[in-house]
This record gives sequence, C-alpha cells and structure tokens, in this order.
Amino acid sequence: MAGTRIAVARRLVVKVGSALVTNNGEGLDLGAISEWARQIADLRLAGRQIVLVSSGAIACGLRRLGWSKRPKAVHELQAAAAVGQMGLAQVYESAFARYGLHTAQVLLTHDDLADRTRYLNARSTLSTLLQLGVVPIINENDTVVTEEIKFGDNDTLGALVANLVEADCLIILTDQPGLFTTDPRKDPHAALIAEARAGTPELEAMAGGSGTQIGTGGMISKVTAAKRAARSGAHTVIASGREKEVLIRLARGEALGTLLIAETQPLTARKQWLADHLQLSGRLVLDAGAVNALQDGRSLLPIGVVSVAGEFERGAAVACMSSAGKEVARGLINYGSSDARRIARRASQDIEEILGYIDEPEMIHRDNLILLD
Repeated sequence: MAGTRIAVARRLVVKVGSALVTNNGEGLDLGAISEWARQIADLRLAGRQIVLVSSGAIACGLRRLGWSKRPKAVHELQAAAAVGQMGLAQVYESAFARYGLHTAQVLLTHDDLADRTRYLNARSTLSTLLQLGVVPIINENDTVVTEEIKFGDNDTLGALVANLVEADCLIILTDQPGLFTTDPRKDPHAALIAEARAGTPELEAMAGGSGTQIGTGGMISKVTAAKRAARSGAHTVIASGREKEVLIRLARGEALGTLLIAETQPLTARKQWLADHLQLSGRLVLDAGAVNALQDGRSLLPIGVVSVAGEFERGAAVACMSSAGKEVARGLINYGSSDARRIARRASQDIEEILGYIDEPEMIHRDNLILLD
C-alpha cells in the first residue's frame, strides 16, 4: 500500500510555499500556520522528527512594506526578505510555543550545502536541534544571497535539506491537490496522479508551467525536487496544504496528493554520493586495527590514523588507505589537515588538550564514511 511508505517514516521534511504561508499574498496566514504547528506537535508526540522548510519571507515583506508586486531590483528583494523574515520567525515561534515546542531559525544557501565544511556544520546543528526536540524552521538566506533570490526556490532547498538530515520523506505542501496529467486550470479533464516513480521523464512534461507572482516555484520545481530527494532515498509527497489534517492523515498512511517514490535506499544513495561524486582532497593511512574497525561498521578514530597526506579543510572528502596502499574507504573528515596531523595516533580524549577545542571525537564518523569493495 502506497501510504505505508509515509506511515513508517520517522524523519520528515515539510515544505510550505509562499502562497500558503501568506494566503496568496494577503499577509501571513496565522490560522494556517497555527494549524500546521498543531499537526507537527502531534507528530512530535508520536515520535516523528520534523524539519520545516518555509517560504514566505519575501512575500511577507512585500505585504509589510505595502508593495503589491514582487520587485525585480535585487536590493528591494533583499530589503523585503529582511523585513519579512522577522515577521515569519515571530509567527512560527508563537505558533509552536502554544504546544510547548521551541523553534530554531536556520537560514541556508545552496552554497552552505555544497561546501563540505559548512555542510557538516549545518548537519551537526540540525541533528542536535532534532535531538533536543526543537523544530528547525529553514528558509533560504534571501537577504544576502542574490543568486538564491534570482534563481532559487524552496522546493529545491527542501530536497537538499532532506538529503542533509537523511529524511525518510519530503512533504511539499502547495495550493494544488497534487500533480496532474495536464494543467487543471486549463483542462477540465486533467487527472490527479496518485503515485509515480520520482525522476520519471514524463513527470516533467506533465508538470510544466512556472510559479505565481508570490513565489518562484511551480509544479516543475516540485517534480525536480522529488527527483533530487529520491537520490538520497527520500520519498516525496505533493499535497494541498489547505487539506484538513493533511500532515496527520499522511502520517497515518492515507493516500493524499501525489506520491513520488524513491527507489534508492538512503544508504545506497549516500554510498554512491561519497564514492562517485566527490573529489578527494587527501589521504589517511590507517593501521590494521582501524581498517578492521571500519569493516565492522565503526567510525574512524584518530588513534588509528598513521599518517595524513594532502592539504584540506574540515569536511573535505579523503581516502582511507591500508598500510599496503589499498583504498579501503572514503569519507568526510571532521578536522582539517593541520589538526588531523596533530591528533593522529592520539586517543580521542586527548583532542581538546592538543588542539584547544574538540569538534567531534571521531576523525570520520561512520555516517559520513563508506567502505569500498
């Protein structure tokens, strides 16, 4: 049963669009935001972890500034984002506080998720927030990043966040019931697509169209986001945010909207990403004990590193070599090359004394490391 895929999901990324958050540009929809907060609070009580990706900062700013149309000038868009982000954060904090939940504002750019050091920092922060029971509220940092305002959309950001936190499912709430075979606004015979495989070429042709005056995305961006999320093993649901109890019903396994299925399991997707798509910045030579530890599924500790080659920063992709020169694994390292050399062959409890700080007790955490055949 298709809905079972969502019913068993434990970590969800929920993305809400500008048209929903701002009631089609009329101002922040306090009732809708409060309702999503209530549903997310219920899901939290049921043991689900939720990350919320919210559009609406620029749209909120436009309303507050009294602008009826989205401007084209970058400095005006940045100003609208700065004004709107304040209101958006305040409303979310108040809405979730009614249910005893704390929120955290996290402003990201796509560059934050492409740069390995910033990627690991964002990943660690979000993981900590989820462990603390906090609901992260994520938006693009439109105030300072011109590229994100000009070309970005939060559907894509939602998919990148799903990959970042290794979510089981991405739920994209929109003002439409789901994905149709043709544009339902133009074709009365358009049929809702209940289920399909993410990444199917025909989906992009069906999506077509662009966004509204309020937002920058359209169905095509949602289909593309689902394809991206599927690479990390996350299923995607495109559903109406105005549907009553939409998050609760989806979490129960009810078939709502369009389900785009990911056929790749998260571990496989992550292994492919690490093995095939990263340029290696350095090499670590390991002793036999460390090699055995990695093969047993454990993290790489500094004490098992014999030597460090190359110059790299924290978060770089490095190869893990046996003493015989065979690459046995690769992963994202928690320390830059200079610090890695200083703590090599030393116990984890000595890191803070040696460096004056400690980021992680592992040189490479097992979640950021894959074995090679």
